[in-house]
This record gives sequence, C-alpha cells and structure tokens, in this order.
Amino acid sequence: MKNNVISNILDIICHLLGYTLVIYITSLIFKHTIIVDKSNYYMWGFIAVLIIWILNKTIKPILFWITIPITALTLGLFYPIINIVILKLTDIILQSHFEIKGIFSLFFASIFISILNSIMDHLFVDKLLKEVRK
Repeated sequence: MKNNVISNILDIICHLLGYTLVIYITSLIFKHTIIVDKSNYYMWGFIAVLIIWILNKTIKPILFWITIPITALTLGLFYPIINIVILKLTDIILQSHFEIKGIFSLFFASIFISILNSIMDHLFVDKLLKEVRK
C-alpha cells in the first residue's frame, strides 16, 4: 500500500515536470501567444502546470460533458477549445506570470501542447517510471 502511494506521487511529479518542459517549449515556439515568467528559476511554469493539472482534473470533465454535442458535430475539432479555456483560466489565475494572447494562434498552440504531452508521456515519462519501478 505504502509503495503504491509513493509510486503514484512519483508518477504525478514526473508528469508535472515533463509538462513544465512542454509549456516552456511551447512558449519558446509560440513567443507571442504563450508568455511564461522565467523568474524564480522557472518556477512560474511549474506553478502554471500545477494549476492546469488541477483544472484538468476538476473543470475539464465538466466542460467535456457539457460540450459533447458540439464536439461530436465538429468531429472533435471543438476539443482544443476546451484546452484553450483551461489555459485562459490559468492566465486569469496567474495574471502577469502566465499570459495568453490571441485566439487563432492559441488554437494551434493548444494542439501543439497536446501532441507534445503525448510524445513526452509515451517516450520519456512512461519509460522512466518503468525503470524506477523495477
């Protein structure tokens, strides 16, 4: 039981650190769309990811269920809009430390974040956690 709890905590920390890297890469590529405060040893990126993670666990499922008809009608093209809402809420919470500008480029940044998160999960975090659990 105790080993399982430690494993779950390690899993969450690895994902949060990986997602922080994804947010910074995205902010470098989409310089005028996502702006992350790099002060305090890049801690604002980690705090932004922590808030995004909490919003994804709480608000995103509600938004998903509410927008199922729209998402189905658009063949899934509406789903990145939900991610944009989560990013915009993070922008509102962190104010000047995490800024989101523009809508059109944010749509592509949202898709880019999703793709990078999937790549990071499958290529790095999952393999790292398998090695640690051995």
